[in-house]
Amino acid sequence: MFSSKENVNILTSLLIEHGVEAAVVCPGSRNAPIVHNLNECGSIRCTPVTDERSAGFVAMGMAEATRKPVAVCVTSGSALLNLAPAVAEACYQHLPLVVISADRPAAWIDQFDGQTLPQADALGRFVRKAVTLPEPANATERWHCNRLVNEALCLCTHRQPAPVHINVPISEPLFEFTAEALPAERAFRLMPASGGQVHCASLEAAFATAARPMVVFGQTAEDAAVAATVDRLSHHAVVIGEPLSACRGAMHFDEVLHATRGDTQLWPDLVVYVGDTVVSKRLRHFLRQAEAPTYVITANASKLPDPTMWLTVTVECGSPGGIAALLSSLADACDEAGSCGHMPPERSAFIDYWRQALTAADRNAADYEPPYSQMAAVKYLEEQLDDLPGNVHVHYANSSAVRLANIYSNHYVWCNRGVNGIEGSLSTAAGFSIATNGLVLGVVGDLSFFYDQNALWNSSLRGNLRIVLLNNHCGGIFHLLRELEQSAARDTIVAAHHKTNAQGICSQNDVGYLRAANMQEMQLGIITLLTRESARPMLLEVFTDAEDDKRAMQEYYARLSATIGKG
Repeated sequence: MFSSKENVNILTSLLIEHGVEAAVVCPGSRNAPIVHNLNECGSIRCTPVTDERSAGFVAMGMAEATRKPVAVCVTSGSALLNLAPAVAEACYQHLPLVVISADRPAAWIDQFDGQTLPQADALGRFVRKAVTLPEPANATERWHCNRLVNEALCLCTHRQPAPVHINVPISEPLFEFTAEALPAERAFRLMPASGGQVHCASLEAAFATAARPMVVFGQTAEDAAVAATVDRLSHHAVVIGEPLSACRGAMHFDEVLHATRGDTQLWPDLVVYVGDTVVSKRLRHFLRQAEAPTYVITANASKLPDPTMWLTVTVECGSPGGIAALLSSLADACDEAGSCGHMPPERSAFIDYWRQALTAADRNAADYEPPYSQMAAVKYLEEQLDDLPGNVHVHYANSSAVRLANIYSNHYVWCNRGVNGIEGSLSTAAGFSIATNGLVLGVVGDLSFFYDQNALWNSSLRGNLRIVLLNNHCGGIFHLLRELEQSAARDTIVAAHHKTNAQGICSQNDVGYLRAANMQEMQLGIITLLTRESARPMLLEVFTDAEDDKRAMQEYYARLSATIGKG
């Protein structure tokens, strides 16, 4: 029988899955559930050592001899600190030491409870990864616990081995051993780069044989080599990405997911995820709901994100160029498997089903003529950019602006999506304009603009910076959040309603100022902004009403739902 503590059972199961065969265990009551499991599982040889100072070095010596990860398990409090010398030595000898510390629940830290001190990160820079496991109370916390253990154990042996620290809070009662078996845990793997590695045999085999493969591109830098693979991959899989990615193929997937929510015919059975974040919250929810095994492709696996909650393997390519080569190898694998021209019926049906829905979404975006609104302004702006000779570097701010870019942009888009903050969007575009002679266009909402207005207080700015300020006198995205209208605080506090305009800011910073308050003024202003010669930056302020902006967006999605939605 095993412990009743779920985080302890998850940890035990994954230690076995990741090939840990030896553990040095120290006495204590708080770590007794962990020691019990290690002793009970039958796959891990336990060596008892009373003195934690010695135990760490004993484990290190075992790791030296076997070149395999060795666990050392201690109880809560100062017991963990006694491992520091051994962990420091293991760090500089590049040895895979897995430090497991039992802990008291966080609520009791600094509350005069016995053997209680802040244990998270107590070993500092001497460990490559330090995680503190939750005591799961729901499915998300259980996934989180699984992911944290997987991350630590993968990184323990990644490239040069290194110590890692897994801290395990355990609530009382401690000594319930009622679980008949350890849980079957998802263990994800890390495949590191190896010399000029440009392929992953397990991924190529899985991709070639999947019935419903999908390739998802998150935010990535512009990469012509990656973009060149998209057409080949789209013959073998559904390939989707936003303008923030190197792939700008099937971009209106967010609208498809809105109109067909719950349609399992769209669900993939294999996901290849390339790059970083996606703007679309619907896509993130969709991928997690589909429960498809996921391969994440990255140039550098120093972190192990699990964006779909179904990570199977992280494939490290070693360089951005390696990503393009790996994607090309996936298309090659399908060719060799006879998929090209002889596609299995289920895969062909899956791709066709998505293609039909995306075609309808593309048509809706092209045909819908929004009334005067921020949506109308961005659509008209993007139409003019399509016809403009030469390359324009377009930066969109977060929130409503970048979501409109996802609907209408046919070019690469820069956006501060690392943490999705509204601050700094204008400054980033300004900095880009200083470093290039090309035309730089920033599209920014009012809160982002006024928050970052000092970006224009810069003597280095030149006429190659042009700005479209979408001013509806509030954070308009908050008008799109369902049920928030029930709050009396929505407009004045949450959405930060204001009556500010940018004319004075432009005047004091010698920035050319244009304004628009209707369709004709907006269209003329955009033409002027993009074509007028100027030695100084120029700004067009487009004034709209937040409720009009909301209605335009709602009508856009309603039209699409009527076309391809169910029911």
